[in-house]
Amino acid sequence: MTRKVYTGGTFDLFHAGHVNFLRQCYNIGDKVIVSLNTDEFITEYKGKGPLYSYAEREELLRSCKYVDEVVPNIGGADSTIAIGLIRPDFIVIGSDWANRDYYAQMGFTQEWLDNMAIGLIYVPYTEGISTTILKERILAR
Repeated sequence: MTRKVYTGGTFDLFHAGHVNFLRQCYNIGDKVIVSLNTDEFITEYKGKGPLYSYAEREELLRSCKYVDEVVPNIGGADSTIAIGLIRPDFIVIGSDWANRDYYAQMGFTQEWLDNMAIGLIYVPYTEGISTTILKERILAR
């Protein structure tokens, strides 16, 4: 039986932290599916669009050997739509979410996860690298 891993995000300015995170996802399951935020949702959520377009970010993710499939996050703030279509065994997120309300962010509850038979796994966050840090480095030059 194939164990499907779901993760989602923006993945703008693809970097080593993203690779490390996706490697950890790959080590948990047999198939890693990334629900990629659309340009429109990012603009709505963050107040500005990503540096890379959806197509560019999708291509970068598809080229990563730890990613099996990339799908658009069709539900925006309601991730249950994409998750319901994928039907993963696990949702994997970074430990940087451990002290934030990931459930509210994604639009689901523990009861919903239990009813869907989906496990939620936190993996270690890669310190010292992020899209924000990369943007700061670029502006400092």
